[in-house]
Amino acid sequence: MQIRIQQLVPVPLKEKFSQRQSDIWNTDITFSAGEWIKIVAPSGTGKTTLMNILYKVRHDYEGSVKLDKRELQTIAGDELATLRQNKVSVIFQDLRLFENLTARENIELNRVLQKPYYEAKVIDEMAARLGITHILNQRAGVCSYGEQQRIAIIRALVQPFEWLIMDEPFSHLDNANTQKAAGLIATECTKRGAGFVLTDLDEDSLFPYTKSISL
Repeated sequence: MQIRIQQLVPVPLKEKFSQRQSDIWNTDITFSAGEWIKIVAPSGTGKTTLMNILYKVRHDYEGSVKLDKRELQTIAGDELATLRQNKVSVIFQDLRLFENLTARENIELNRVLQKPYYEAKVIDEMAARLGITHILNQRAGVCSYGEQQRIAIIRALVQPFEWLIMDEPFSHLDNANTQKAAGLIATECTKRGAGFVLTDLDEDSLFPYTKSISL
């Protein structure tokens, strides 16, 4: 699935963004199927806004976002739910876990929203790889933020997807845990031939990025 962005700008930030150079805002760019995209930007330049537009939780923008020539704004209801369940997965910066459910329950909900891509045992395998087996049966709300980030990463990876949208997914992980998480994401994206869009504050060499662009 191709993502094409044309002259995109968030309405509340239109005046601010018209004064600065960007590889995305107020220009045209295409992300081809299977590309691994790194978006580098300092705070306040719209990383989370862009991710929320791509996942269609923000609608207040001018310009166009198209998925395989289909205008994103026209996708709604059951069709949008199917898109999110089968083609586009997300790791939000604020994670959006259900705090009163256990880590396992948070992940399992995503696994069974559609025909399961993986068996339940894969949750344990991924948790072991990321070092969070011991918190799977704890309420997500009592886990540390770093543990919650790893829960959110696994939750995003147990469902089918063609694109993975990640908004600063490693912000509360140390280097060792970042490497483990990046390795798991690379394994899953490679297995599926999936692309991703990842935002962060700085450049890195965690993945062999297809594109590294400035917001």
